[in-house]
Amino acid sequence: MLNIVKLRYADAPVYLEVSSVISSTAIQSQVNLSASWFSGLPADGNSQAIGASGVYTDRPTISYTPLSGERFSRYLLTPLSPAAVFSLIQAGYPVDRVLHLTTRAANGLYNRSASPSRMRAADPRFYAVLDALRRIQRSEKLGMRISQRSGDDSELFLIADTSSAQLEEDRRLVRDYLRLQPDQEVLHLTFGSVQRSDTEVALLTRSMSEIFAEIAATIEAPPIHVQEGRANPAPALPVTSEWDAPLVRIHSSTQRPDDAYAAVRYRDYWFWIDDRDMKSKSEFLFILVLLSLAETGVAPELPVITVPAN
Repeated sequence: MLNIVKLRYADAPVYLEVSSVISSTAIQSQVNLSASWFSGLPADGNSQAIGASGVYTDRPTISYTPLSGERFSRYLLTPLSPAAVFSLIQAGYPVDRVLHLTTRAANGLYNRSASPSRMRAADPRFYAVLDALRRIQRSEKLGMRISQRSGDDSELFLIADTSSAQLEEDRRLVRDYLRLQPDQEVLHLTFGSVQRSDTEVALLTRSMSEIFAEIAATIEAPPIHVQEGRANPAPALPVTSEWDAPLVRIHSSTQRPDDAYAAVRYRDYWFWIDDRDMKSKSEFLFILVLLSLAETGVAPELPVITVPAN
């Protein structure tokens, strides 16, 4: 979250990954018992003492490594795989929320972008496709299977029972707006903004860096920082749909918030997500899933955990 706030101010973010975890624990205990008697002295001169002590020590050591070079490029700058995006939908994630967050365009229909470098309003047909797909998914009639082919392309098998008139209308809307064959069940899924045929779903996905930039653009920066030119102004885009709302609402205040889901301090201000904002909380949690999907190639070495047995 701190890196997202830094992007709002055009400051350089720093990304770290855990390279090792070392946990060292120790338990010590001690019991003392002593007594003294003195002959020829009053009884109150005698003394007895008993004591016990214990010590538990836990010294975890966590090592962080900055992301740089090829790993930085693969982890943050490479767009998400279209097959991975649809696999999330197949796993049960809301199709509209997944595509709204991860997709820049689908078959030439562009999503809204609040990032200063790509600022543009969304194609109304893109939102219509999201609504239609969500209604189909809620009816449990949206079935799909991803089949990986050679290269970067995948095959998308659509299995849908459109017995009701509403579902049939939604199905036709999706295929019409995406310019797909009406009765084709096997579609080619690939990366790109423009489809090559009417049997292809070309998905122009975002990278994690793009997703962070989209969220950072709608942060409620302090007005004084915007007036002084320290932070970019809010995007001057019309709000015509609920989809035009910020992906994650991040507020700012001079005082530490009492009821925050996540909060960071930066430039003498607190930036935070309200714990009662379920939409922002769920989107922020979903980003953690996307970060795992963004990691491709050779798996990194797992953290080392050392626990003494003595």
